[in-house]
Amino acid sequence: MAKPKATPINITILGKEFQVASPESEHQKLLQAASFLDKRMKEIREAGKVLGLERIAVMAALNLSYELINTPALDGDEAQDIEQRLNHMSQKIDQALKHSEQIELTNS
Repeated sequence: MAKPKATPINITILGKEFQVASPESEHQKLLQAASFLDKRMKEIREAGKVLGLERIAVMAALNLSYELINTPALDGDEAQDIEQRLNHMSQKIDQALKHSEQIELTNS
């Protein structure tokens, strides 16, 4: 069975736009996830204890990972699946942040 073709979608987190490739069937879920992450990152930023986009992103990812892993309804396979998904999302976030930093450096 062939993988669905990934198409780009723009998401906005903390006022910055990122382009992420995903199957069209997943775009709505990705937008919901981005909105949820944006809300969490804004909460962390507004608390004023963490500075810098990258650190805010790491703290939000850590908090969300902790919450997911400690959800009582998960069995071992589900937790492992979530961990794999979180690792994949973390890689995507890292790539987007690096790309954003490159753009900012180029524009400076």
